[in-house]
Amino acid sequence: MFEKKCILPNFLTVMGMFCGFYSIVASIKGDYLAASYAILAAFIFDGLDGKVARALNATSKFGVQLDSLSDLVSFGVAPAVLVYMWLLIPYGRLGWMAAFLFVACGALRLARFNVQVGEVDSKFFVGLPIPSAAGIIATSVLFVKDVFGNPTDFSIPVTYVFLIYLLAFLMVSSLPYYSFKKIDSLSKRPFNIMVMFVLFIFIIGMYPEIFLFLFFLGYVFSGLLLGLLRYKKKMPVEEHIEEV
Repeated sequence: MFEKKCILPNFLTVMGMFCGFYSIVASIKGDYLAASYAILAAFIFDGLDGKVARALNATSKFGVQLDSLSDLVSFGVAPAVLVYMWLLIPYGRLGWMAAFLFVACGALRLARFNVQVGEVDSKFFVGLPIPSAAGIIATSVLFVKDVFGNPTDFSIPVTYVFLIYLLAFLMVSSLPYYSFKKIDSLSKRPFNIMVMFVLFIFIIGMYPEIFLFLFFLGYVFSGLLLGLLRYKKKMPVEEHIEEV
């Protein structure tokens, strides 16, 4: 049954879900900045619950399923509602279908991740993780506020709609995305890691709204680059087989 030591990690998971729900409420009210910050707050709880569960030796199947449901609310439904209320309403069916596809592909991504645990190389994710897709939407609001002003008065071309479709496609794709779970080579140089970490904090601290958006955008396209590199490495082998 449910053990006492599982209470804290599951509480953190529920707090992440609460952040996602609050983001939805804020989006409906038109407070897109609060909605974006709530999604980013969900990142903190999403990162903490798993680490706390492992530290307390309190991992469970219940916690895994609850975490997935929380992720679907915080990183699937919440960013979809945010981007729909913020930018996609004027595009009619094309807009709300983009928001729905984002949620549906996010759910498929989470389901695939759950069944592939232990079966694939943990060094890489298969497809774009749903939190990263949500991060693009949340930080784009902050980016617009910092660069262009009030995001409520901001209008964007139809190309942004297709960015939402692209994010949905990347989540269910087979492209590799680095998971940052295995850093054995870097752990041999702890001082260098600390210097890199301090530099990263410095850059983010200078212009957080801009660099957070660029960080998520760079991570999204890193999968496309890794996929292209893997494809090129396989090309000579495939061509050789065809010749034989």
